[in-house]
Formats: sequence, C-alpha cells, structure tokens
Amino acid sequence: MTLTKLTLRSMLLPGLLGLATGAHAQTRVNAITTAVPILTVSPDARSAALGEAGVAISPDANAGYYNPGKLGFVRYQYSVATSYTPWLASIANDMGLAYLSGTTKIGERSTLSANLMYFDLGSIQYRDERGTDKGTYNPKEYAFSVGYGQKLSDKFGVGLNARYVRSNLTGSTIDFKPGNAIAVDLGAYYTTDLTIGAGEYNLAFGATVSNIGNKISYTDEQNFLPTNLKLGTAITKELDPYNKLTFTVDANKLLVPTPYYKEGVPDNDPTVVAENERRADFGIVQGITSSFSDAPGGFSEELKEINLSGGIEYTYNDLLMARVGYFYENPIKGDRQYLSFGAGVRYQVFGVDGTYLVPNSKANPLAQTLRVSLHFNFNELSEAFGSSGDTSN
Repeated sequence: MTLTKLTLRSMLLPGLLGLATGAHAQTRVNAITTAVPILTVSPDARSAALGEAGVAISPDANAGYYNPGKLGFVRYQYSVATSYTPWLASIANDMGLAYLSGTTKIGERSTLSANLMYFDLGSIQYRDERGTDKGTYNPKEYAFSVGYGQKLSDKFGVGLNARYVRSNLTGSTIDFKPGNAIAVDLGAYYTTDLTIGAGEYNLAFGATVSNIGNKISYTDEQNFLPTNLKLGTAITKELDPYNKLTFTVDANKLLVPTPYYKEGVPDNDPTVVAENERRADFGIVQGITSSFSDAPGGFSEELKEINLSGGIEYTYNDLLMARVGYFYENPIKGDRQYLSFGAGVRYQVFGVDGTYLVPNSKANPLAQTLRVSLHFNFNELSEAFGSSGDTSN
C-alpha cells in the first residue's frame, strides 16, 4: 500500500472499518470518523456472531470489554479468553486483530479484569506529496485495560475500566508521531429471573459509556477517541432443562461531534470549514454533550447515527451453541451492514467459538472475515466460595 502524508488519516482511519465514504452518489454521506476506530469493534467471536451485541448478554471472560457492570456476575473464579481475526482478509493477508482477556473474582460480588487488544495493520510503504519514497513501516495500535466490577445486589452491578491506548501509524517514516491516550469506561448491568405463565425467563439490561478520554494527536491536529454510548437488553427463555434461547439487541451512538455541512454549499466553503474547525476544538465534555444535537440534518440525522446490533443464541445443555446476528449502520453514516453466523462449544474448563460475517456487499472490507475465540474457565463460584455462590447467570 502506498500512502502520502496528506492521505494518511483520510484513508487509514475510515478504511479500517470499511466506511462507505464513496457510496450512494445521490445521497450525502456524512460518516463520523475518529482516531483508533478499532476500539468500537467486537474482538471476540461470540458477540461478533450476535451482530456485535454484547452489553447485556450473560457475562464471560470478555465482560469487561463490553460492559464492566457485568463483571460482578461472572460465574467463575478465574476465566481467560483469547481471540484472533485475520482482518480484511478479502483484500490483505498481513492484517490481524488479536485480543486477550481475563477475570478473577476477589469475593462473591467483586471481580477484577484485564484485557489487551492488539491491531496489526500490515506493511505500508509511505511517500510524501512529491512521491518520494519515505520507507516502509508496520503500523500498529493497541489498548490495554484494567477493570473492576461490583454486584450491588443480586440483580444490579456497576463497573469501571481504565484504558491506555497507543496508535503508531507511521513510525519515523514521515512527519507523524504516535498517538497516546488514557480513557475510562463506565457500565451498569441489571438482571432478573421472571416467570411468565408456565415459562421461565431471564431478563437483562446493560448500559455503558466507553472510551471517555483525551484526544489523540498524530500532528498538531487532535482527534477524538470513539467515545460511545451503548444500551442493550437480552432475554433468555428456557425451553426445557436442556434447551434455551437468548434474544439480544444493542443500540450504539458515537458521542463525538458530527461533521458539519450545508446543503448546496461545497465542503471547502469558508463558513463550513470554520464550523468544522470549531467542532474539532471541542473538549471531551462539550464533544459528548453536543453529539446529541449537532447533526446538520437535525433530529432525523441524529437517529441515523444510532447503529443497531441484534442476534439469537441457542444453547443445548450448556455445551453446544449456535448463533445468528445482524449489524446495521445507516447508509449515510458508513453503511456497514452484515449478517453473522457462529457456533460454540463448552466442555468442562475449555470452550471455543467461531464466527463468519456475510456483508451487504462483496466489496465490503469485512467480507470473508472469520473470528475464532478460545475460553478457559476455572472454579465455579459454588466451588470457590461455597454453595452460596450465585451461578444463575
């Protein structure tokens, strides 16, 4: 891949997620771009198979990534999960997303977590504006997080993550520097068992605000982290002692300023440029608060900035799982849309999940993306803390 200094940000950042910035020629595309967009991608195969929904599904070793409020409800004293995605497999063979996560109980109601996300962007050849060869570099990004979750009652929990993010897109090949940021996540989780008629159900709700942190700077320009709000729910129906179904849906909205435009006015118009520069200078709090009302298209465009994720998980005897999901992003906000299919196995301490995505277009960079996750769980709470341990989730 050959990039100039001027096109580095515009090509690398939106391209990581396959934003359709050139699609729908008859409709203005106003996608929101941020630094380190990989932070918004589900790194594990289970949630990926559910359309990337994860804020309210039953907690596992990856709970801290999706919603630290679920950590207090993790069923095992120790749990570890690792995942790998050969990223953009349809167009590149040297990009990959690796993820490692673990939890440990520090009591019946409290859990510590840690996770590491590592994104390898492959080898890139750089050239400046004159076409001069500036060398080859292997860009990479990583985020390391530690978290704590606490059950405040048998039904409600809260949690917090602290995260260090480093994004090194060019090394020393051109006039860019690595970006660094510190961010936090806040999460809450509620779960309850219900009896409706003759049926037994578990109902869960989750909410999290993630990546609240300082801007990342590669040059003199500062870029927002992908601060985002997720709200989700999951309902599980026990069909019989061996079979159950879980239905889940998440809604996600980036809490960063929307690019400004005026209908019929070119984007290089001085008033448009000035307004976008003003929005780029917002602080963290102002960026979050303004994100609910700053879309140039008004309330209807604000609604289009909400991505929807949903899926169904079938479980047999807590041993075999089958999953299907769908992810939807409005065409003017990036147009990522795809079906996801997955399966999983759990046997004693070991588990494995796999997921395959079927995008809305053969040209979508997410085509032929396969994710694989391994799980290791040790000591259920009843074994670790006695029979009073809550294993209902």
